[in-house]
Amino acid sequence: MFRLSVPARLVLARLTLPVMLLLALGLMIAGRANGRLTAALRLGLDDALTPAFRVMSRPMISLTRDDTALGAWVGMHRQILALRAENARLRRWQSVALALAAQNQALKSALHFVPTPTPEFFTARVIADNGGLYARSVLVSVPSGAPNLIDAIAMDGRGVVGRVVQSGLRSARVLLINDLNSRVPVAMGAAGAHALMVGTNGAMPSLQYWSPNHPPHEGEIVLTSAAGGVFPPGLPVGVVHYQGRNNPVVLPFAGLHRLQLLRLFDYHAAGQSQAQTATDQFAGNGP
Repeated sequence: MFRLSVPARLVLARLTLPVMLLLALGLMIAGRANGRLTAALRLGLDDALTPAFRVMSRPMISLTRDDTALGAWVGMHRQILALRAENARLRRWQSVALALAAQNQALKSALHFVPTPTPEFFTARVIADNGGLYARSVLVSVPSGAPNLIDAIAMDGRGVVGRVVQSGLRSARVLLINDLNSRVPVAMGAAGAHALMVGTNGAMPSLQYWSPNHPPHEGEIVLTSAAGGVFPPGLPVGVVHYQGRNNPVVLPFAGLHRLQLLRLFDYHAAGQSQAQTATDQFAGNGP
């Protein structure tokens, strides 16, 4: 094996840095002078080193895959960071909600507000679409022993679906709000302007009989109204949308075309229970 003397090795060690600097300076000058040549050299170098890069990256890729312990740890770490950020946002909203709840309670006390009775509800599964006397209705199964649910309000997770028009021992039929026979008194916007929502057998019910002084406006929220005594006030229904001039319709919040589970709220039974309680209290406090 060829061996260099000590002085030669010292000379080479001292010349390595200047030679590398001169080589780098030369490459920079060549790159400025001929960009295509530099790009071709870089591309050739990348092509030559790609197999080596691929071999070197395989262990890290295999370690960070989701089916490995390290991959699972990386995924859990990301989820923890996301949950911490979400938890911080929820804590801020919690303080806002508590302040608003205290303010709301104080205003209710000052106005001697009578709360709406809390209704009983039953979770029902949709077992059949349409059928029967109505074009837009669904048949739901109810628990055995449930009370008569006629005029109970059906809702999904987002808004009003309709009301119960037929009730049996184990099933009930819900008339959807978009059926031609459906009539729902509603209140629109912050002012609570009254109108009548009429089913059309289509996807969107129409709005009729609104006050000329308070016409529907695009994007206004639509809530149920207590007019008629069937629906309680304040249940979310949808938003106003104009399909054409003087043709306002309601875009329902509820997914009427993919109903699976419904909640049936019996507001009438709750109102009767509250009235009976008030009567008993009055009779007990009377002379």
